[in-house]
Amino acid sequence: MKKVIIALAVLVAFASCQEQEKIAFVDNSKVIDDYQMKIDIEKKYENKNAAFAKRRDSVGRVYQMEVQTIQLQLSSMSARKQEEESQKFQQKWQPIQQQMQYQQQLMEQDFNKEMDSVVVKVGDFVEGYGKKNGYTFIFGKNRAGSVMYGVETKDITEVVTEAINADYGNKDSETNKEESAEAKE
Repeated sequence: MKKVIIALAVLVAFASCQEQEKIAFVDNSKVIDDYQMKIDIEKKYENKNAAFAKRRDSVGRVYQMEVQTIQLQLSSMSARKQEEESQKFQQKWQPIQQQMQYQQQLMEQDFNKEMDSVVVKVGDFVEGYGKKNGYTFIFGKNRAGSVMYGVETKDITEVVTEAINADYGNKDSETNKEESAEAKE
């Protein structure tokens, strides 16, 4: 009888400990996709990419016009002279092409850096949110399978998304206030 009472006491204690733990999960992809900072970064780089594409297309048109011109000139030259002029043409355009590739790579690196910072900020925010709101665990649901299933009542994705966007909006408005104050000085 004494063993049964001890077993029941252990079960009750275990059950009460379970109830005190606050556990939830967030859909990492959804929070990141709906995070206004990420949306703003994507828009910024779409604009940068569009501007770069215009420059690249403009340079491409100049290149094509010069190709047509040089082709006409080459047809009246000797084979040796054609070779020399072709080489000069290639030497002229090679640094321009390299510069365009370099600019494209820099833009991609900057974009990736900023997107990495979004992931870090979301992780830090969820950690702080969990501490502030008394969670024992907040799991991340993603395609890799860290949470394969979760009861919808434990899904705090929307709440976290709203909170992080509100936090981002507050920081954005603080930045605007600071910029306005600096402009007035």
